[in-house]
Amino acid sequence: MKISKLMQDSGVSFGTSGARGLVSDMTDQVCFTYVQGFLSYLGTIGEFKSGKEVALAGDLRPSSPRILQACIAAIEFSGGKPVFCGYIPTPALSYYAYAKKIPSLMVTGSHIPADRNGIKFNRAEGEFLKSDEVKMGEQDIAIPSHLFDQVGNLLEIPMLPEPLSVEEEYVKRYKVFFGENALSGMNVGVYQHSAVGRDILTKIISSLGGKALPFGRSDSFVSVDTEAVRGEDVAIAHHWASENAVDAIITTDGDSDRPLMADEHGKWLRGDLLGILAVECLEAKGVATPISSNTALEDKHPNISIERTKIGSPYVIEAMNTLIEQEVSPAVGYEANGGFLLGTPVYRKGKKLEKLPTRDSVLPILCALAASQNSDKSLSALVGDLPNKYTASDRIKDVPTAFSKKKLASLRDDISSGMKELGFLDLCGNVKSLNEVDGIRVTFDSGDIVHLRPSGNAPELRLYVESYSEERVQFLLSNGLQFLSRWKNEL
Repeated sequence: MKISKLMQDSGVSFGTSGARGLVSDMTDQVCFTYVQGFLSYLGTIGEFKSGKEVALAGDLRPSSPRILQACIAAIEFSGGKPVFCGYIPTPALSYYAYAKKIPSLMVTGSHIPADRNGIKFNRAEGEFLKSDEVKMGEQDIAIPSHLFDQVGNLLEIPMLPEPLSVEEEYVKRYKVFFGENALSGMNVGVYQHSAVGRDILTKIISSLGGKALPFGRSDSFVSVDTEAVRGEDVAIAHHWASENAVDAIITTDGDSDRPLMADEHGKWLRGDLLGILAVECLEAKGVATPISSNTALEDKHPNISIERTKIGSPYVIEAMNTLIEQEVSPAVGYEANGGFLLGTPVYRKGKKLEKLPTRDSVLPILCALAASQNSDKSLSALVGDLPNKYTASDRIKDVPTAFSKKKLASLRDDISSGMKELGFLDLCGNVKSLNEVDGIRVTFDSGDIVHLRPSGNAPELRLYVESYSEERVQFLLSNGLQFLSRWKNEL
């Protein structure tokens, strides 16, 4: 079977972060075959052969252990040697695997609900890009059907071996660069929920001299989306901040590759603003970021080389690699969801921070905390120094991707009429420009920006807005969701 057919038929398709789908669709056989296809493709480019190690880890979803077992079975069947790294953050797995120049895969659904999961694939020295996905889809795999029962369960399930501990090198990465007193005197709340990196995060804060205050640990999986923060998380952060003297509250999504950070008042910050603070801390000369990220970056740093991309780390990485080819350094990438990528090493006061060209939650958090410490300014004051550009986003759930694409296609025929019919023209004025890099992104004469796109990971229609005040942004977001709910009523 060709992997492209598996992508179409199984219900487990490739999104912006690997293969994802309902747990019920991610049978042992589907997961096994995906891993076969992954390793088969790597074999064609010289990154895998019999006897080669393949690192893997997982998040804390209830389905992750079973999927990991299927992945291990596939690695062994393909002649590889699985190196199980346990339940650790995706960037910690990547940091280990990139250093050893071996392939890796992470079983995770990131922020999506627990009834779904996924497998994120990595090449030996970097993330799996869209071009890799296409070539992997061309692999024709002979499925060993004798290994499975009629519903796709493995007949012989391999045991998960004792995990190799790789987290110490990941912690050391930040301790060495920032220094063991970098956060001395700072109190940092750590919203742990069910994030796989919840304990490593507290360890890193402590290793830099800060005091980590754990909050909200959960035994059941919590789907925290760093880009569309739940109302209960907004309320609880304000509560924790009012009850504790904190300089910040930090957390991550499920696989701990995307950060979410609140200021001393418990107000969650947008990931694209956190990205700008990290750009400034690292003195980056080149930045790759999606079109949905806050345009305050261009306003404050007009001399930085900036590449705007489609949404998704593979696109950001491709643009960041272009900057690197142009010898722009330091070159970084970040997303509106907070994920931050370091494409080149950073040198400071005789210390070197090695590149990590995959989404990392820890680096932007530490950059913001270090900037606050070094400037003697609160986190809210640092954000207040940025240009008055505010962004917000949310999504309408249970909207099939095909339906969203059809509705957006109808908008393209006459964007002004489409925006008027939805209601945006009355709120924002005339259409000034249209950007179709990823979905429909409209800039109005008022300076307001409205961006619509189907999610690449779930059946959701995403709405992004930007304007000149927080009140205006929330007004546009609230009304926009109401406008778009009319579309959902057509289903």
